[in-house]
Amino acid sequence: MWVTQSFRASRLIAPVTDPYPSLILTVPRQRWYGAAVQVTLHKRSLFSLINDSPSCLTVPLCLAAGTALLALHAGCVLSLCADAGAVSTEADPRPLSQLVNEFFKTEDADHARQVLTEILGNPQADLTSVETIIRAGPPYGTGPVGRQAGIPLRVGNRTYQYGLYVPLSYRPTKGYALVVCLHGAGFTGDAYLERWQARLGDDYILACPTFVQGAWWTRQAEELVLATIRAVQARYRIDLDRIFLTGMSNGGIGVWLIGSHQAPLFAGLAPMASGLDDVLFPFLENLRHTPTYLIHGLKDQVMPVELSRSIAKELTRLGYPFVYREHDRVHSIAGGHYFPREELPELVAWFGARRREPFPKKVTVVRDATHLISFGWVRIDATDRIAALTENLTDTRDETIVNRVYAKLEAEIVAPNRVEVRTQRVRRYSLFLNRWLVDLSKPIIVVTDGRLSYEGPVISSVETLLREARLRQDRRMLFPVLLSLPVEGEP
Repeated sequence: MWVTQSFRASRLIAPVTDPYPSLILTVPRQRWYGAAVQVTLHKRSLFSLINDSPSCLTVPLCLAAGTALLALHAGCVLSLCADAGAVSTEADPRPLSQLVNEFFKTEDADHARQVLTEILGNPQADLTSVETIIRAGPPYGTGPVGRQAGIPLRVGNRTYQYGLYVPLSYRPTKGYALVVCLHGAGFTGDAYLERWQARLGDDYILACPTFVQGAWWTRQAEELVLATIRAVQARYRIDLDRIFLTGMSNGGIGVWLIGSHQAPLFAGLAPMASGLDDVLFPFLENLRHTPTYLIHGLKDQVMPVELSRSIAKELTRLGYPFVYREHDRVHSIAGGHYFPREELPELVAWFGARRREPFPKKVTVVRDATHLISFGWVRIDATDRIAALTENLTDTRDETIVNRVYAKLEAEIVAPNRVEVRTQRVRRYSLFLNRWLVDLSKPIIVVTDGRLSYEGPVISSVETLLREARLRQDRRMLFPVLLSLPVEGEP
């Protein structure tokens, strides 16, 4: 259990120098809160000026000069005080909403730490206020609408492109469903943008990234898909519970893999004319709450229909929700390896009926060693020796991959404030909790593999809430409580 303590940073005023050489006014360094501005006459006073007779022809003239000097001195003091007041106004804490949104969107880790410190020092930064700001997000403008091809997107040290279509009727006050479409080999995102735009209508925003040769099974491709979603969310108001991932051929393989690793992000997956290597089948268990819509051609000679049939069989065994459609149509060029427009109306209707369930009471996650990241309200943190997929997935088949040696965790809220966890090859894991899952005002019981792991209160933290929200880039998946627990070995 993590407990966070925050500190308020004090602001300092640097020395201020008056422009007049005979009156140098200094403001000593003081702590900002409750500090008084002190001003001292550094060089000449009224009396020194009066006693300096060569500078004055007569006493009245000296008195007049002295009076003028006093007036100038007073004016300088008033001016300085006014300036100090102006500095005070500028140094006042920035609005909490500005800070939270800045922390959420910045990609600079050092800047994020600075903003986080500023947020934690803000007396208005309580859980309710911060959560409300995160959920609301920043105000959206109108933004460009229509078809937008070749939008550059920087991911790591590489620049990619994606095509985007925004309905002409787009309104920034309305949340839109987002469909991310992955192209096949030999195509681009812009080419798919043109194909899909007319199919979806004005209720969806469509994003089609481009990845070389359609190698969507790589980790770089996964990062590109996630970056595309974040980029669109930053510009347009997206309904976070209605994000869909679809793709054809190689793109469909990416849908299965990226969709399985990132299942809590999506309301549904629609892979077409694709499949999976059977050593990757265990990742299908991650789709407990992510329904799928499969389409495959009976006469597909590029990717045999048996690939989708075997996945449908596995989903049936798991008892997971899915729709499987086979067609016997043949394209003049592609043969059976294509998506017939006749299948479109039912798929779009299926999109329209789906919404993500952000906080299910039971979750299942299967991980290899390269994907120990958050999955909804759980995360596998440490494991025994398990398979570590390479950039190209299964190009290196050691015994852990061949034998499907992965880590697995199932967590379920079986009763109010009681969580039961079952693990395989897991040494440590974390639970992320919120008020939609448990009553945070009451003690929590966690049982792992039949043994009591934790019993007691939990502490809600603004810092945990902010860190997790920024890490996930999901304004709906908010968790103010983090419990990190070890898994005991066999007795």
